[in-house]
Amino acid sequence: MHGEYKVPGGKLVVVDLDVHDGALRGVRVAGDFFLEPDEALPAIDRALEGAPADADAQALAARIEAALPPGTVMFGFSAESVGIAVRRALAHATDWTDHDWQLIHEGPQSPALHMALDQVLTEEVAAGRRPPTLRVWEWGAPAVIIGSFQSLRNEVDPEGAARHGVTVVRRISGGGAMFVEAENTITYSLSVPASLVSGLSFADSYAYLDDWVLNALSDMGIKAWYQPLNDIASEEGKIGGAAQKRLAGGDGAVLHHVTMAYDIDADKMLDVLRVGKEKLSDKGTRSASKRVDPLRRQTGLPRGAIIDRMLSSFRTRYGLTEGHATDEEMARAEELALTKYSSEEWTARVP
Repeated sequence: MHGEYKVPGGKLVVVDLDVHDGALRGVRVAGDFFLEPDEALPAIDRALEGAPADADAQALAARIEAALPPGTVMFGFSAESVGIAVRRALAHATDWTDHDWQLIHEGPQSPALHMALDQVLTEEVAAGRRPPTLRVWEWGAPAVIIGSFQSLRNEVDPEGAARHGVTVVRRISGGGAMFVEAENTITYSLSVPASLVSGLSFADSYAYLDDWVLNALSDMGIKAWYQPLNDIASEEGKIGGAAQKRLAGGDGAVLHHVTMAYDIDADKMLDVLRVGKEKLSDKGTRSASKRVDPLRRQTGLPRGAIIDRMLSSFRTRYGLTEGHATDEEMARAEELALTKYSSEEWTARVP
């Protein structure tokens, strides 16, 4: 069995092993990490030899840490990351480069249709009828997107939304509310097979699926990092946030979508979002611009150029072929946009 785990912001850990009678055998750890002294590597192998095949990553990490020579230095990885690589080997996890990625980047669409496309495309990936897909959103109208479990009345000021022509929709993933305008945000979705995150905890999967965009931002001169559970942050402030939804059917799939602030009308956002006022108050902050830092100021680049560089970074690392939603997918999405995502029953399901 073979497992790989690229540590977010760190190095690649590779594990090859067999399982006999419920225990790990023939364990060999490798990677592009840094490790001192040399004898620490065989010590890691020996620590994992004979470990129960059902041990979780933390239990495996504890075995490794107990076996390391005094003064061991691990740079770019950790004992837990080795444990994760073992779990991924046992789960027959796939890697980014094992898949043929498709890009969907089409013209502006309504907020409700975006919600529906996320559901339909991810269901198609789960069923094996669609390759893993990176979809970049273009907004046809300003919107507030609330999390699946948020209270509508607690998150949105209806008078403020009406005043600014803001559409309110509810997504299928959890997390907090997002305020978006056509040229002020960069939003994308990853619809990936469950095998890509096999062996990862829920929290680890966020960091793993966000790692490519951190590299893309780094290429643009932004030092950004993953901030648990679901934020992308920089020294200048928060850049964006992610949310996820697991979908069954077939072999299963994961929807991971991210909204990043390119530019922001802080006053308008606070006129529409009630939660924004509460969070700012909790932190003793009066200005939303101190909480969500625009990419425009950090890069000096047009929004379109940032998206192009993000896609180029993804394409260079993993490959990316341009595609589109099929006629059948669009028909299903348009029906869902009308019957589900535009309905009061769904939007106000948590009043």
